[in-house]
Amino acid sequence: MEPTPTHHKAAARWLWAATAAVAAVCFIALAVQPAHAQEARDGAAPRQKTESPYFFVKSDEPGLDQLPLKSTQVDVRISGVIADVTVTQRYKNEGQRAIEARYVFPGSTRAAVYGMNVRLADRLITANIREKQQARIEYDSAKKEGKTAALLEQHLPNVFQMNVANILPGDDIKVELRYTELLVPQSGNYQFVFPTVVGPRYNSPQSEQAQAKWISKPYLPAGQDSATAFDIKVQIATPIGLKEVRSSSHTVDVKKDGEGDRHASVSLRPGEAKGANNRDFILDYRLAGDRIESGVMLYQGDKANGENFFLAMIEPPKQVTAQTINPRDYIFVVDISGSMHGFPLETAKVLLRELIGNLRPSDTFNVMLFSGSNRFLSPKSVPATQANIEQAIRTINEMGGGGSTELIPALKRVYAEPKAADVSRTVVVVTDGYVSVEREAFELVRRNLSQANLFSFGIGSSVNRHLMEGLARAGMGEPFIITQPSEAPAEAKRFRKMIESPVLTSVKARFEGIDVYDVEPAQLPDVLGERPVVVFGKWRGPLSAGSQVVIEGRSANGPYRNAAPVTATPGQDMAALRYLWARHRIAGLSDQESLEGGDAHRQRITELGLQYNLLTQYTSFLAVDQVVRNTQPADAATVNQPSPMPQGVSNLAIGAEVPGTPEPATWGAVIVLLSVLALLARRERRQRRDSREGVVRFTA
Repeated sequence: MEPTPTHHKAAARWLWAATAAVAAVCFIALAVQPAHAQEARDGAAPRQKTESPYFFVKSDEPGLDQLPLKSTQVDVRISGVIADVTVTQRYKNEGQRAIEARYVFPGSTRAAVYGMNVRLADRLITANIREKQQARIEYDSAKKEGKTAALLEQHLPNVFQMNVANILPGDDIKVELRYTELLVPQSGNYQFVFPTVVGPRYNSPQSEQAQAKWISKPYLPAGQDSATAFDIKVQIATPIGLKEVRSSSHTVDVKKDGEGDRHASVSLRPGEAKGANNRDFILDYRLAGDRIESGVMLYQGDKANGENFFLAMIEPPKQVTAQTINPRDYIFVVDISGSMHGFPLETAKVLLRELIGNLRPSDTFNVMLFSGSNRFLSPKSVPATQANIEQAIRTINEMGGGGSTELIPALKRVYAEPKAADVSRTVVVVTDGYVSVEREAFELVRRNLSQANLFSFGIGSSVNRHLMEGLARAGMGEPFIITQPSEAPAEAKRFRKMIESPVLTSVKARFEGIDVYDVEPAQLPDVLGERPVVVFGKWRGPLSAGSQVVIEGRSANGPYRNAAPVTATPGQDMAALRYLWARHRIAGLSDQESLEGGDAHRQRITELGLQYNLLTQYTSFLAVDQVVRNTQPADAATVNQPSPMPQGVSNLAIGAEVPGTPEPATWGAVIVLLSVLALLARRERRQRRDSREGVVRFTA
């Protein structure tokens, strides 16, 4: 029997409905794929909720104090170029049950943590450095015995965890941490940074941290202030008058005192302390005449350790613009994941408009957007013409943030992009760094150093500085941190200056009249900005007359030489040099370990940590009160102290969906769905028209 027009119409409607339903199902499956869709594609098991950050929900369990960290007080003393910092965390149990408090908090990437004390009532308990596993065993034993104990561990160079066991009802316990760090000026500007919160990490299954328990920590919802009080005070003493002291992150009061404005006191302005612990505290200062403190500092050890240390800081030549600059290919790798939604992504857009908008016509560029998947804006790099730049900027302006943060697949795809042998390529990564694949990323970048160098831009109020600094170090570039949109133009300008002409290349250090050894770093990097050349080391024997440290290299104007005389008398007040040297040596070994994989340098790092009393990835601080205070330790509850959400980071960083902002791969599903629906609509219209006109069509 011949099909009638009615049959054709019914079949068309059925085909329309069925195809639309299938397309819609496919689209929904792609659009709402979980944040860890990449690992599903890799065949890995789905992530457990307990392995990722989660929102803090205060239970109604009576008698349990779920917010035991009551305050954090920071006391900073800056003398010359060395900062000595004391952090006091106050834990108080206001409930009726004994508790163990666990708190994950950030640290400076340059900090040498050398001491910890616990104050319990009228007793002072000094912590000892231990091998990490041994410290954990002793801590667990003390906890089970009912003794009050504190354990400080390092998960990453900028992520620490404090455990305090057997805090009894009414206990008021103070834990004091001591660390020191070197403040290296950039273009005459000194900066001290105190991180206050660890941002939520996307826990990639590709990471060696994939099973790390510290990542599954609670957060308060965005906009909710922490109940933990925060305060910071800074004392600055310099041999040269202070020209300017300011904070871009907090409102502060600055009081200069002393002759020649060589001393200053900085404190948070009253009322600023509330909610002040959801972003890095950043303090900048300059010296009169924009001078920097260059020269050689010496420390002579006592007979017990017999080691003498030096620090040489030599000012480089001023930046000059190179006369001839070869064309360069730029690939901008931009994070559009959930944690970038809102303020960070809007700041990234400002930055990219500055970077891309000021490329030279002879340059080429491309932009990769990545979250759980990734895509290039163009199949290959395009010339930096006005039309191409405007098109890229229009696309960037339309970006939204959503999804997970798969950095490694994005970088692998970038390095797989072909390029001509005579083309120099620069990769620019723009992200907040909320990932757990630091080690894997460093290894990947260093392995592909022959393909491109890499610069990193960290966007946000509490970025992962360990990732940003490590990426740039592995890629022989420079890290940039932008905490607000107004900083983007200046940082983009600084980036262009560095790219155009390194200040100093082929840098070498010579030592005359002083017997040195164990010099760090073993090989000096090129100086890309107006940042001093810094050399650590040890010295022995007498100092000869005319002793000096000589820095040589090549500047844009030709050969360069600068000598710093060693005239300072060794002093006991430079004891920080001992910790700084060891911290620098440990950082170098850790970098090497990241590049090689495994833990080949575990023993040497552990030995250095134990010898110099330093917190490392393989050593921990442990303090144990020998008095058994809790007669029922098995009944104690463990409390994970929640952290505030970093300022400007939305709740989407924890894994919520972003309405209307699918991941890049989802756009393909959108296009397929719309195309299918459009074809079906056109086909139905044509069939209706043919039916009216009596036309019969035959289709295969």
